[in-house]
Amino acid sequence: MSQSARGTMHDMDAPQVPAPGLRERTRRAVRAELMAEAWRLFAAQGFEATTVEEIAAAAGMSKRSFFRYFVSKEDLVLGNLEDVGREVAAALAERPADESAWQALRRAFDGLVAEIEADADRFRPLLTMLRSEPGLHASHVEKRQRWQTMLAPQLAARVPARAGGSQDRPDPRLAALAGAALTCFDVAQTAWLDDPATDLAALLDEVMTAISTLTP
Repeated sequence: MSQSARGTMHDMDAPQVPAPGLRERTRRAVRAELMAEAWRLFAAQGFEATTVEEIAAAAGMSKRSFFRYFVSKEDLVLGNLEDVGREVAAALAERPADESAWQALRRAFDGLVAEIEADADRFRPLLTMLRSEPGLHASHVEKRQRWQTMLAPQLAARVPARAGGSQDRPDPRLAALAGAALTCFDVAQTAWLDDPATDLAALLDEVMTAISTLTP
């Protein structure tokens, strides 16, 4: 059987994901327009100085209509951050069982790193704003803290059981490992922002390798 025929049969056997309906497509289009106008205003006058009213007006709608699509101005920037954390946690869960916890954590970031590097023109202003705007930075830190809670349970099978540990209590070593990996990611990301000529994946490799050499 030809490769194309096999591919056709495979497509026929694969479950069909229904396309989004008109209402959902319209909603996505409006959200995209709001985000585009918001980023234009953020770039011109800063996050804190930009109001929801201005964003809504730029998109041709009322403030009330804005809140049908986003719960707050911060939601425009941070709304999908928890979803990204879940994706990283899912990637960690899918890593080969013979990888160490630290190796698996490093590889779990591959998809996110590739996405950031592929769309650097969008991510650089976003990450710079997250770092420079105090209110936004605080919300970002709070939401990112939840990533640690998502990642830690995925490490349990890769870390030897604690002597005298209880299954009824979380293992603090798992949270420490997840937190250390997230700190490495933040450090690599900051270095990448400071020097556009650098490679984020290589920086993350370098930082996480440096930490691994400190452990016995």
